[in-house]
Amino acid sequence: MAWAQETMKRTIVTTDGEIDDVDTFIRYLLYSNEFETQGLVYSSSMWHWKGDGKGTTFTSEMEMTKKIYGKDLTDLRWPGTNWIQELLAEYAKVYPNLIGHDSNYPSPQELLDLVRVGNIDFEGEMAQRTEGSKLIREKLLDDDDRELFLQAWGGTNTIARALKSIEEDYKDTRDWKDIKEKVSKKAIIYTIMDQDATYKNYIGPNWPKIRVFYNANQFWCFAYPWKQVVPKSQQPFLEGSFMGANIINDHGPLLKKYYSYGDGQKQEGDPNHFEGDITKIANTERGSFSKYDFISEGDSPAFLHLLDVGLNNYEDPSRGGWSGRFVLSKDNPYRYEDGDHAADLNPETGKMDKSYPQTRWIKAMQLDFAARADWCVKTFEEANHAPEVIIKEGLSITAKAGEIFNIHVALNDIDGHPVYLKAWCYDESGDGHAEVKVENAIVTVQIPKTAKKKNQFHIIVEGTDTGFPALTRYQRVIVSVL
Repeated sequence: MAWAQETMKRTIVTTDGEIDDVDTFIRYLLYSNEFETQGLVYSSSMWHWKGDGKGTTFTSEMEMTKKIYGKDLTDLRWPGTNWIQELLAEYAKVYPNLIGHDSNYPSPQELLDLVRVGNIDFEGEMAQRTEGSKLIREKLLDDDDRELFLQAWGGTNTIARALKSIEEDYKDTRDWKDIKEKVSKKAIIYTIMDQDATYKNYIGPNWPKIRVFYNANQFWCFAYPWKQVVPKSQQPFLEGSFMGANIINDHGPLLKKYYSYGDGQKQEGDPNHFEGDITKIANTERGSFSKYDFISEGDSPAFLHLLDVGLNNYEDPSRGGWSGRFVLSKDNPYRYEDGDHAADLNPETGKMDKSYPQTRWIKAMQLDFAARADWCVKTFEEANHAPEVIIKEGLSITAKAGEIFNIHVALNDIDGHPVYLKAWCYDESGDGHAEVKVENAIVTVQIPKTAKKKNQFHIIVEGTDTGFPALTRYQRVIVSVL
């Protein structure tokens, strides 16, 4: 594709089409200039499946689904296989404006050509080869040396089917060992919970060396119960007063399709959806909501991991970034997980918080989203764009225990706005706390006297411009103790 670059990360999305997937996809489109999309695949999950049209009953393998819906299921809340195409039609209307901000945006037709229907008949169905699984199989076996970042916004069943097809086709050949190694090195799966049992039953046991980033806790701050999870200081950026004015309204036809509380929209195939009815959303178990309040983008952390905002966490998710922070499993050297062991200190509560690795970035992410919304309707000169942070000493520094040293920072802004400098030590990413002070364009760091050899300290240098919405970019300086 003309817009693809060899240095761009490539990705395939699999999605079950829940309301939060729709909202995630709208945000995804506004960031689609940052990576190379190689597939948009309809799939199923424990929450959504089509049924086979023959009335065949089905019993879920997932305890939560069985508890909610019981046994002998047929179809379940299926949103259809047209909503991606419909949103791409709206994307086409704002595309001429978007390319005025970055020519790297993929054309609507290029994205439309990547849409496939995967395994959708039942939760966890992976018996049949589908157009979606064939696409994933093809990309896993191609000659492109880049990794293939597979996003599971629903279940992993279509991904599992692609892998199963490769196994079926090559296991009894002399090339099987090399092919399995190639695919295992190429694939990365970012999954939002286990939304079916296909990773547990097939992928994990049969493809144990495929890297997995498993988000089962941190995504909740970007999902339906966000009011119960997000710190009070961050919540205004998810409330209707911000969302309505800065993202949803007067930002073109694509953003108008974004689901929010009380907006009157209904999702096809989901008769239980009530969020669009303003009369039914006060004092729910998730909290009390107002018009245009954020509903959910529970799958956005998956694609946010692809964004290069300077936090340098793609290769090592334990560093933390806009997609959360994950710790390598003690039982599996290829699996990164969140949870209590990946918690960060929440300064509002003074306690370790397993959601804070994600919630600490919400303000910056939401302001960035608002800027992208502006790109849909404003010229380059009218809109804001992110600043650049440059570290003169480089991003890898050595120091001795107790040493005090300076980091010199240059800040650039393409729009000519002044840029505010901030720096802090991300204690949980490294081996503890280093003192950090900022004066003018100099960051002064003091390594603790108790630091041990090979300890690392992660210094996050932030540049936030003074445009609107104010945008932030980063550099992570890793200080290794000699």
